[in-house]
Amino acid sequence: MSDHGHSTQEIAARIGAPPGKGVLRDAVYGAIDGSVTTFAIVAGVAGAGLSPFIIVVLGLANVLADGFSMAAAAYSGTKADQDNYRRIRKIEEQHIQSNPQGEWREVREILSQKGLSDRILDEATDAVTKDKERWINLMMEGEYGLGGIDPNPMRAALTTFLSFLVAGMIPLLPFILKLEGAFTISAWMTMASFFAIGALKSHWSLSPWWRSAIETLLIGGCAAGLAYGVGTLFNI
Repeated sequence: MSDHGHSTQEIAARIGAPPGKGVLRDAVYGAIDGSVTTFAIVAGVAGAGLSPFIIVVLGLANVLADGFSMAAAAYSGTKADQDNYRRIRKIEEQHIQSNPQGEWREVREILSQKGLSDRILDEATDAVTKDKERWINLMMEGEYGLGGIDPNPMRAALTTFLSFLVAGMIPLLPFILKLEGAFTISAWMTMASFFAIGALKSHWSLSPWWRSAIETLLIGGCAAGLAYGVGTLFNI
């Protein structure tokens, strides 16, 4: 875990502008899916004994079409989260306006569950409810479990698409370059990308890098093996 300063200024700056969840989930999701789905096509078509040209065409179509589809889904899902946050926030604004005493008691309950009590609890509740924005923000977090850091839909979409594109091109490179034994090279390159993605993912996890890498490798390898096995059924 990265270290950070604890001076008054550093604490105020850090707490006042939290970074949010970032794009880690979108990047990992896009990269793994790009590798899995593209190599699944490569493995399936190769298992069926079709030409490398068909592999390249179907693989490129998957990288572009499926990558765009995933980016659109990431955008729509993140946008839906934002819309839901705004909807609930509007409801809380109406509740505060129509029943301020009831909402005051809700704030008091939230703060009491954080360990405040007696006179300090009442004073803290009064302090929070004097500012409407602060009041609503506490309700959003304490009553609904929703933080105030909105994800960016366009950033989520672009991260998903780019990671999908980069990882999805790896299984196709040996066929695009017309290398000897392209399928074998593609398989090794794809397995290496699974391993690398898992190892990189461990930077944001408590798991050791090798465990995360092997886990991702096994997941991707099972998907690829299944696709190749299905493809061999149509090898005529």
